[in-house]
Amino acid sequence: MKLLVAALEAELVAFPADLPGFDRLVTGPGKLQATYALTRALDARAYDEVVVVGTAGAIDATLEAAVYDIEAAIQHDVTDIDGKVGQHVSLPPRVELGRDGVTIATGDHFVDDAEAVSVIRPLGARLVDMETYAYGWVAEQFGVPIRVLKAVSDRAQDDAITDWRATVTACSHQLRDTIRAEYGV
Repeated sequence: MKLLVAALEAELVAFPADLPGFDRLVTGPGKLQATYALTRALDARAYDEVVVVGTAGAIDATLEAAVYDIEAAIQHDVTDIDGKVGQHVSLPPRVELGRDGVTIATGDHFVDDAEAVSVIRPLGARLVDMETYAYGWVAEQFGVPIRVLKAVSDRAQDDAITDWRATVTACSHQLRDTIRAEYGV
């Protein structure tokens, strides 16, 4: 059995309520809610794989509006005691997800301005979201393989939340098509 995970119901609107071979989990947005919900789910039942679907902002202008596998996650909203941005005082700077793809920067706020993007881009990420680092870290603690698929919903620039609201349903359909093609359900 696999666990299909999304932060928001809106990211799953194109998915049937029951997907053969998958349990479903909606965690809520942000790193704390993602950590809490996924920890509870993995503590309650053993899964063969966690499959995360969701939206992300593209901070790399060369990325098209498509679905991307995530290879690694970093945090863009933490600073260690020496002032190094992207480095938490006790967590790894990067969580590897075991796939080829793009790196995503996770933080607890919706990135929607050029100034924030200019701070995040040098950390080495091409996408931004609010949960992937937490999902990856939790799955690693439980020794469960994880796959994260992200559909580009916006460009993380001014008024990106308006773009996200307008595209989240289309992103859900892209993600559903990817799950159908790659998992046969």
